[in-house]
Amino acid sequence: MTLRELMLSVNESDFRDSNLFHQLKDVQPEYGSNIRIKVCKRGDAISVTNVHVGSPGDILASPIDVSEDLKLSGDELLKAILDAMTHKGFTEADSEMFWDDMTNLQKARIVR
Repeated sequence: MTLRELMLSVNESDFRDSNLFHQLKDVQPEYGSNIRIKVCKRGDAISVTNVHVGSPGDILASPIDVSEDLKLSGDELLKAILDAMTHKGFTEADSEMFWDDMTNLQKARIVR
């Protein structure tokens, strides 16, 4: 199943508060990427990888591989993927501030 197919299989009203869900609904899937979204359990947390590789259209067309020992409903799986895509609340403004701090040479510490 691809991310697009997963999105179509869930009850849309359960994700009415997710801006990312509504943004991805309007994106057309692209084909040609061989990246697979991987979902597994690490300790007590769910780990989702490969959701930041490629364009949103590539990500929507990516197949999802779920570890066999992980039992999730479609809603739980989609929520875990959307949380990973949004860095669990790490907003665009947070991201800009983070990278501004990382690339600001006046704030950088010179290590010799």
